[in-house]
Amino acid sequence: MVTIIMCILVVMLAITINAMSMKQKIDDYNVRIEELQAQIAKEEDRAREIEEYRKYTQTKGFVEETAQNVLGLVYESEILFKQE
Repeated sequence: MVTIIMCILVVMLAITINAMSMKQKIDDYNVRIEELQAQIAKEEDRAREIEEYRKYTQTKGFVEETAQNVLGLVYESEILFKQE
């Protein structure tokens, strides 16, 4: 009778230890899920910014700004003053 009770206690102890281990894993996975969701939100914001920039680069204003800043082009009616 004592042997059976000892076997039952050992099995219950093993189950309890296993359950605690599983609880810790679940907690770790939940933390990882939250981190990944935050990363997904950040990447979605970045994707929106890239899409807005892509749309901006297709506008006439972007082309004019680039032509003026990079190539130094101006409209015919503009007068440039250079510092000496």
